[in-house]
Amino acid sequence: MTYKFNMATSDADDSLYPIAVLIDELRNEDVQLRLNSIKKLGTIALALGVERTRTELIPFLTDTIYDEDEVLLALAEQLGSFTPLVGGPEHVHCLLPPLESLATVEETVVRDKAVDSLRIIADQHSQSDLENYFVPLVKRLAGGDWFTSRTSACGLFSVCYKRVSTNVKAELRQNFRSLCADDTPMVRRAAAGKLGEFAKVVESDYLKSDLIQLFNMLAQDEQDSVRLLAVEASVSIASLLPSEDTEQLVMPTLRQAAEDKSWRVRYMVADKFTELQSAVGPEITKNDLVPAFQSLLKDCEAEVRAASAHKVKDFCQALSPDVREQIIMNNMLPCVKDLVADANQHVKSALASVIMGLSPILGKENTIEHLLPLFLTQLKDECPEVRLNIISNLDCVNEVIGIKQLSQSLLPAIVELAEDTKWRVRLAIIEYMPLLAGQLGVEFFDEKLNSLCMTWLVDHVYAIREAATLNLKKLVEKFGKDWAQQTVIPKVLQMSRDQNYLHRMTCLFCINLLAEPLGQDLTTRLMLPTIITMGSDPVANVRFNVAKTLQKLAPHLDQSSIQTQVKPLLEKLKADGDMDVQYYALEALEGAAV
Repeated sequence: MTYKFNMATSDADDSLYPIAVLIDELRNEDVQLRLNSIKKLGTIALALGVERTRTELIPFLTDTIYDEDEVLLALAEQLGSFTPLVGGPEHVHCLLPPLESLATVEETVVRDKAVDSLRIIADQHSQSDLENYFVPLVKRLAGGDWFTSRTSACGLFSVCYKRVSTNVKAELRQNFRSLCADDTPMVRRAAAGKLGEFAKVVESDYLKSDLIQLFNMLAQDEQDSVRLLAVEASVSIASLLPSEDTEQLVMPTLRQAAEDKSWRVRYMVADKFTELQSAVGPEITKNDLVPAFQSLLKDCEAEVRAASAHKVKDFCQALSPDVREQIIMNNMLPCVKDLVADANQHVKSALASVIMGLSPILGKENTIEHLLPLFLTQLKDECPEVRLNIISNLDCVNEVIGIKQLSQSLLPAIVELAEDTKWRVRLAIIEYMPLLAGQLGVEFFDEKLNSLCMTWLVDHVYAIREAATLNLKKLVEKFGKDWAQQTVIPKVLQMSRDQNYLHRMTCLFCINLLAEPLGQDLTTRLMLPTIITMGSDPVANVRFNVAKTLQKLAPHLDQSSIQTQVKPLLEKLKADGDMDVQYYALEALEGAAV
């Protein structure tokens, strides 16, 4: 059946003509035109007015839900904000028929979007409309022949449960129970995914008598995809129950989940571990979660170990202060030591991102004795991500053990890496240097690491020299112009007189990058004279790089210097004996508008 619009009024009102065009586009064979028209539904509805939107547009849309998925997705999204366009909350129920149809289609993203829109408009129903229109829709979906409608129903219970009568609530709980025991795994999975939010709106007595039973049933489902979603629900349920009920009703199932035969379920337990910890409270954490966490940190699957390693710092921090240090030293640290030497780099990287955070928890002595050796091991790890995670968190160790201790322990390892024979290792350390400088401060940096940064400028590998120039720019931005004037510029300018022409070129590359952070005055006063001198360099490569440098520096120089120094030199280079030098000098004269 095709619903016909009555467009008679449009003859009398030219303003409705564009609407007629949009409506024709809704019927067009071209998907893109239909999609564009759906996205303008709000405009169509406004022009038609609330009465005609309810009586003509909505029934038309309901009858045409046999379209491409992208068109249906756009329609499902639009209808969620349609309440004002159909006349406000008292008429919102007229949006239910098209959304009900959309909630049963095959494509998951369309169904999900329809459910999202239904959840939005559920709040806009009055209590009587909720019971007369919305709840029957939920029941129809829950009892649908196709699993698609039953999966959609699962997401609608929590939004209508609170505002309906006691009898209707009992029916809704019964419907939800049926979905949890559905023959189709996809439906049970959807029910398990929504169990937590349903638990939050159900009365406490029914939570214990009905929902705990459903939770235990889903947590022992034959499908691991259902069991892992039950783990997620356990966080909500545990947070709603008093401690003794959690211990008795939830923990036995959670203990099983932490040792589940499927690694995906164990992964979900690890991923939700700190949320579980705050939900169950300190006593259950000490007795139940600590041993479970140890076993997850030693899991045979790398994904589970990595997920657990990510949680080490947060778990330790949230332990009860009276037992925190004892549990970390006796239970957590042995596991952490094993993970530092793990065969899987993702596990080591996950640990490296949080391990430094144990320092403030354990204090100075324990950090020096137990954690520093682990940091050193990770700092020398072959995986760059592990090293970066250690270096980027040095500041929290510095706060605990002080700069002196840090310089004696970790810095020799950093210097060793900076002088490594493999150039890629050196490159990695250069990239961390600005980060390190920010954490250690200017005095310490000058004393320990500055000479290292200058040495890289004359490295025999070009990639290192290039990275070292970029590193200098970042350091100048971090430490300021005064520091650059005293520490960096003299050493950079000294390279202009180096015997090796490659080092002289590195000097120019540095000047290119430093001009911006140094500003016009320092660039003109300190850098320009050196560049002018290098314009007479015996090596053509250096001379044409002088021309390129002058072109880049022009915006950072004052006009008088450009006219009196830059232009004469470029004119001279334009007449150079080398063709490349001529080319770049000409390009600089034109490009810099000299």
